[in-house]
Amino acid sequence: MRKLFLALTILGLAMLVAAPAPESQSPSLDKCALWIRETKLRGANIYQRRVYPELDGPEFLGPGPLGPPYTQEDFDRLATWGANYVNISHPGLFTEEPPYVVDPDVQANLDRMIEMVAQADMFAVISFRTGPGRSEFTFFWGEDTESDPENGWFDPSYYNDRVWGDPEAQDAWVEMWRYTAQRYRDNPVVIGYDLMVEPNSNEVGSYPLGEPLDIWDPEGFYSQYGGTLYDWNRLYPRIVAAIREVDPTTPILIGGNGYSAVGWLPYLEVLDDPCVVYTFHQYGPHPYTFQWWDSLECTYPGWCDVDWDGEPEPFDRGWLEGLLATVDEFKRAHDVPVAVNEFGVMRWEPGAAQFIQDQMDLFEERGLNYAIWLWESSWEPYASEVDAFNFRHGPDPHNHQDVTTSELIEVIKSYWSRNALRPSTSPAARTP
Repeated sequence: MRKLFLALTILGLAMLVAAPAPESQSPSLDKCALWIRETKLRGANIYQRRVYPELDGPEFLGPGPLGPPYTQEDFDRLATWGANYVNISHPGLFTEEPPYVVDPDVQANLDRMIEMVAQADMFAVISFRTGPGRSEFTFFWGEDTESDPENGWFDPSYYNDRVWGDPEAQDAWVEMWRYTAQRYRDNPVVIGYDLMVEPNSNEVGSYPLGEPLDIWDPEGFYSQYGGTLYDWNRLYPRIVAAIREVDPTTPILIGGNGYSAVGWLPYLEVLDDPCVVYTFHQYGPHPYTFQWWDSLECTYPGWCDVDWDGEPEPFDRGWLEGLLATVDEFKRAHDVPVAVNEFGVMRWEPGAAQFIQDQMDLFEERGLNYAIWLWESSWEPYASEVDAFNFRHGPDPHNHQDVTTSELIEVIKSYWSRNALRPSTSPAARTP
């Protein structure tokens, strides 16, 4: 009865609030062709989350209900810099708590983001960070007041990773994507559905239903939890099937568990669907990319403790090639498209420009589409405080305003300048 209630609730609210997203002419673009052969999409992520007034205050993330606020000028400038693709990292359209129903505020915000991307003549991928049984705080694991009494900024009660232990939450995640695909399938700028940003049951478990797992070895994780509700390979095929019932053609992007790190890519089960793109996020090695400005020990190219053994190792383009050998093998084994829909580095890291250039070059060699983290909002209260990955602020950690140029900015612009395809030129993207 509860499942029947869930289905009827979703259907009823969908009929009430889900007037289809604005459509334009019939799309002439072969969206799948954008993800195969050579690199065609080069762009950036934008970040949106729910605003929690009791935590964020009245200004930090804007007036809500989602933030930080983006403007048309933000997207226009991104396009002017050369990007042709925006990965919209966004809350899912359904509520995080039962009954799992459409959140009209979230839906209206996503509509606005997509419309601004379209007005800037770029493509968009919809990536859901949260949804039924999953809250934004999964990305802030360990930053709660109990784990870190000195610096923690939220109570552990904000954690919600029930999706990895609650069948009804998983059912609702499936229905959320069916609903989303039906809503946006005819939008010509929407060229992909990214099913879940960084699945992470290996760390968080199903907390608070169960204890955290904190398992970082894929073999160990799947030997113990393969086939259970913790197993992303069990859930995402159901989501893909639901999407294909209403939208047979829009590309579907799937990243692996372990926050979609490269090492977890081989453990994704490949589906019999030619328009599924397998993705990874590339922030390795963390001792370099997340190195705080006042304790710089790693350099690129140079030395860094890349394997966490307490001793520095050579860290250069060769190391990156070795990392991407996993991607090469996955592509050879399955003959499927792969993309990098998140990668990045804190802006002050020594050698950051060369690090990003080498990665972009290696992505291009493999024909991978890629989106860098992060194209920040121009909302000043947020942008002036949270800017470690805001390359527009230059390499000086004490500067919190846009700079005219920097080595890293020029590298990014040089690769984005290779983009030839936009929604306005979509016929050119057809497969020959």
